[in-house]
Amino acid sequence: MVQDIYPHIFRNEFSHKPPEDDDVALAYRGGTLLMDDRGGICLPRVAELRAQLGGGPRLQYLFAEDGRGYYLAEDATPDPFGPYRYVESRTYRNLGPMETLFACAVGETLHRWYGSTRFCGRCGKPMEKSRTERAMVCPDCGLTVYPKICPAVIVGVCDGERLLLTKYAGRPFQQYALIAGFNEIGEGIEETVRREVREEVGLEVGELRFYKSQPWAFTDTLLMGFYARLEGSDAIRLQEDELSVGQWFERSQLPEDHSAISLTGEMIETFRRGQDPFSLAARVREGAAV
Repeated sequence: MVQDIYPHIFRNEFSHKPPEDDDVALAYRGGTLLMDDRGGICLPRVAELRAQLGGGPRLQYLFAEDGRGYYLAEDATPDPFGPYRYVESRTYRNLGPMETLFACAVGETLHRWYGSTRFCGRCGKPMEKSRTERAMVCPDCGLTVYPKICPAVIVGVCDGERLLLTKYAGRPFQQYALIAGFNEIGEGIEETVRREVREEVGLEVGELRFYKSQPWAFTDTLLMGFYARLEGSDAIRLQEDELSVGQWFERSQLPEDHSAISLTGEMIETFRRGQDPFSLAARVREGAAV
């Protein structure tokens, strides 16, 4: 998955560390990022950005990878120069190396958050950056706002040797996926799993097994992956404003047309290999009766 960057070390502690010339500059324009994408992702250094902008961009420390700081260009971004051009997020998601892609994704969510919290949502006054933590604070009414993280679920609905795959309706992403949806206010995450399955494909699920989580920073989301055992009828009733396809696939016939960097893709491949918690092989490993 995109956050699996070992042996590289990602450190996101809050810091006032000043930028050095060899640190990395993240310059976003809307949904695009300045990079050299020939042969993978290569990001400009702070010194290059300063030279292009006359030495004066305001740079906000975000995090570090392998000891090198990554800084957000806040007040000004350069026009394309040298080998660097602005590349859309959906395009660079397919590039590597993975540790650089992950940095781009985390930077992207912080870029959106800083841009959307310039004014207080309570009183409308300009916000200021906290001096002690990653937060925006209103100096007038005291409202404190932290980076946005939206909890959501990914659900692999299992029926014996079959897994339910879907495709979204009306979205650019048209690869196969699993049931997914956001947690609602006042709802436990297990309730989110059951509700989303019921709403999107009209099915009921019984036993749930948590698999893994993923910070999907491209959309400010924390994904929680579950496998769920079908309970009752397997007749699919699509929520057609959300999905265009809902189909059962045998384990041996699962398509490979899915995201390679997502929790969804890993869960599909885990099921294909018979390593999901409801497979016969997994139950034998756990010592369950078969």
